[in-house]
Amino acid sequence: MGTTAARAQQAVPSPALDSGNTAWMLTATALVLMMTIPGLALFYGGMVRKKNVLATVMQSFAICCLVTVLWFAVGYSLAFSDGGTLNAFVGGLSKAFHRGITVETLWAPGIANIPEFVFSTFQMTFAIITPALIAGAFAERMKFSALLVFMALWLLVVYAPIAHWVWGGGFLGSAGVLDFAGGTVVHINAGVAGLVTALVLGKRAGYGSANMAPHNLVYSVIGAALLWVGWFGFNAGSELAADGLAGAAMLNTQVAAAAAALAWMFCEWAVADKPSVLGIISGAVAGLVAVTPAAGFVNPSGALAVGIVAGIVCYLAAVRIKRALGYDDSLDAFGVHGVGGIVGALLTGLLADPAINGLGRDASVVTQIYGIVFTIVWTAVATFAILAVVKALVGLRPSPQEEIEGLDITQHGEAVP
Repeated sequence: MGTTAARAQQAVPSPALDSGNTAWMLTATALVLMMTIPGLALFYGGMVRKKNVLATVMQSFAICCLVTVLWFAVGYSLAFSDGGTLNAFVGGLSKAFHRGITVETLWAPGIANIPEFVFSTFQMTFAIITPALIAGAFAERMKFSALLVFMALWLLVVYAPIAHWVWGGGFLGSAGVLDFAGGTVVHINAGVAGLVTALVLGKRAGYGSANMAPHNLVYSVIGAALLWVGWFGFNAGSELAADGLAGAAMLNTQVAAAAAALAWMFCEWAVADKPSVLGIISGAVAGLVAVTPAAGFVNPSGALAVGIVAGIVCYLAAVRIKRALGYDDSLDAFGVHGVGGIVGALLTGLLADPAINGLGRDASVVTQIYGIVFTIVWTAVATFAILAVVKALVGLRPSPQEEIEGLDITQHGEAVP
């Protein structure tokens, strides 16, 4: 019997790198990086006033650089290593500076079989875009020095722990919270942080009286298109394999984005008499946000429903409710990402199809609410505390005169001719 067992053990092949999965994940990683630079930089940059366009694209670019270094040093370890007795809440530092990872180290041996270096870089692109999304809520009114300190602290205190809760072996993932590609980790997280930051900073100088129309919506359309294409890496890439589920996630992404764009457009057409370019691209992004947690759990008909609901609800949140409540979420980071992420998380619990993904068999709206609530509470409290620290260290806003002159010239000494 011992000899038979030994032979059976020898017959099981050792996990080996899967070149097809690896090639797809290298591509997906590049697509997700493209979402921030140049995608989000152009999307946000076109929506601000001309005097703040360089400062706005600078924020996305600088965040990309800052988060890359921090993720390599400690962020990845906090999110995806074993935290020992604290593992339910945060990882440890065993993989700080990627210690112990070699070209032979595989992520998900026996399942994805991709290099851990590739997995880490893929997750790095998620860590880059999440804080960059927050900047849309406080566009045109934060000091650049404050932005750098805030984003560094936020990545380590908020993003890395929540990524661990859901994807790294933490308590939300263990409880059955479903988040295929970041509805909770990325979008609710960034949206709530953006709302808190906008409220703490207060409204832009002249808000409600000065003309704050976008200076170049062509930039924003190009940015939205880059975000849409990059989102295939975001959602289909989160399967970590080149397989049928990745294909389903890709189709779901396309269907939801298109449905939400049309839903927002028709809502605006009915209410404001004209369908705007800003409206249709905002709707597309809302659909992409909402389908993110659901992409690998719902069938295409479910994705269609997710898109339609997201387009309508996010339109109401970003246009009607924001106006009624009077807060200044400059580029609708909360209205699109926070609200869209919540809609998507809830509909994942409602519409998950076990025929698409067996994990959907245990989907529950109650469990999804559990994940949403914990994320909102931690993000709101921690973000508020970080802002208090940053304010004490370097201050948060430029002077009123500097804000009136524009952040391009006052923060960076440059201006668009």
